[in-house]
Amino acid sequence: MAETTTRTRARPSAVTLTANAEARIAKLMGLAPEGTLGLKLSTPRRGCSGLAYSVDYVTEAASFDERIETPAGPFFIDAASVLYLIGSTMDWVEDDFTAGFVFENPNAKGACGCGESFTV
Repeated sequence: MAETTTRTRARPSAVTLTANAEARIAKLMGLAPEGTLGLKLSTPRRGCSGLAYSVDYVTEAASFDERIETPAGPFFIDAASVLYLIGSTMDWVEDDFTAGFVFENPNAKGACGCGESFTV
């Protein structure tokens, strides 16, 4: 009987982090409160369009959250938010007047006028 070899390939992350986003995550982790494990992206129901992006410190990993390893430590994506974010790119953008994480989300079908929330 022939021996069967099974190969697995790494599963791509739900969200791609740009170099600027990873640098900002590293800066935030440097300022993080004691006991912080990493940062977590979620999409709580908020705003005029229904969903918003939220990045917060976390002190423990939830078992079903997506985990992305960054040079500064783990970055988590809330398990309930993964389906809204698959294929997205997260960037950090600064200009003369604003600074913040910016998302290119192929799942978003619309956004409110101020850009604070989106709908899928």
